[in-house]
Amino acid sequence: MSAVAIPCQSSNCPNGHPPSRLECPTCNKLGIKGSFFCGQDCFKANSPGKTHKIIHDIATPRQPLLDDPNINKGTVPSIRSAPSNSPAPSVPSTLSPPRRIVPDHIPRPDYAQDGTIKRILRAIPNTIRAGQPPKILTPEEQDKMRNVCKLAREVLDIAAAAIRPGITTDEIDAIVHEATIERGAYPSPLNYRGFPKSVCTSVNEVICHGIPDKRKLQEGDIINIDVTLYKDGYHGDLNETYPVGRVDDDSKRLMRTARKCLDEAIKLCKPGALFRDLGKTIEPIARANGCSVVRTYCGHGINDLFHCAPNVPHYAKNKAVGTMKPGMCFTIEPMINLGHWDLEHWPDDWTSVTIDGKRSAQFEETLLITETGVEVLTAGKPREDLQ
Repeated sequence: MSAVAIPCQSSNCPNGHPPSRLECPTCNKLGIKGSFFCGQDCFKANSPGKTHKIIHDIATPRQPLLDDPNINKGTVPSIRSAPSNSPAPSVPSTLSPPRRIVPDHIPRPDYAQDGTIKRILRAIPNTIRAGQPPKILTPEEQDKMRNVCKLAREVLDIAAAAIRPGITTDEIDAIVHEATIERGAYPSPLNYRGFPKSVCTSVNEVICHGIPDKRKLQEGDIINIDVTLYKDGYHGDLNETYPVGRVDDDSKRLMRTARKCLDEAIKLCKPGALFRDLGKTIEPIARANGCSVVRTYCGHGINDLFHCAPNVPHYAKNKAVGTMKPGMCFTIEPMINLGHWDLEHWPDDWTSVTIDGKRSAQFEETLLITETGVEVLTAGKPREDLQ
């Protein structure tokens, strides 16, 4: 039987989708289907910058850190100087093996076993690669999102209540883990591409993806706790930054600015709003308060997948694609720095820190676009320290 020619599968094909003549070699190696293009010019048109490489990154699980004797053993990855009135910069400490256990009766996402996000691999031909719009949730799916987001807020509030000088971030991880399984949910970060813990804890100059360890929080620190739960097949995601005891005025300004950036962006959300316009509101607020907006990370779609379309950049003059429509769920989570917006990564390949050692703060909510506006699914009570 003659082979059937596969037409070009690029959503941005400049040649009218003729028969394909090449396949992305990395996709082929990773087992990702649907990356066929009619030529090099088409491949480049479909893959501006690092867009197509994101598919490869998502599909590749990272090495589990608890099995690596060279990571998180107290080595300083780079030399940074902290402000004179602040605690010393954070450095990796010792992780507490083994990975925490989730009871067998709790349903878990497909990556829980080996860190590979199989749902993403199956979805790539019809979503990320092909440029399909974000998923529109049914009323039943929206109710599942409401429920898991409500539970995620409860867990974050429980963890936040435990913040004090002397507690370790690993103890906070244990609190989040237990509170999550008590609610019949799975802690989404656990083994997501090999992440070894149930929550992200980012202290001082750590921007995001900090790994809980045995470092004790100190008076004057700030800490971001990023909680995500998985229940009934859906993820709910939120984070907040908190003071540890009494903090300096710059840290207060930073946290208030980050919260205001998020709140003002949420006010723009409604059917017909453009995702790219959120950064036009966020960045001027940050700049007016002497801060900068991290460009490397963005908000994201969330539903039965932890991370999916749309991408939601937080800086001005971005080129995000898409219009908000009823039934879409996504996060907004601006990361705001006291210094430069750029970052570097620790050797664990997760922890992102400010390039100049100055502090960073972040706030995140999961949002649902409704027929008339937006519903903040992870909403909590206003914090007095941010007023």
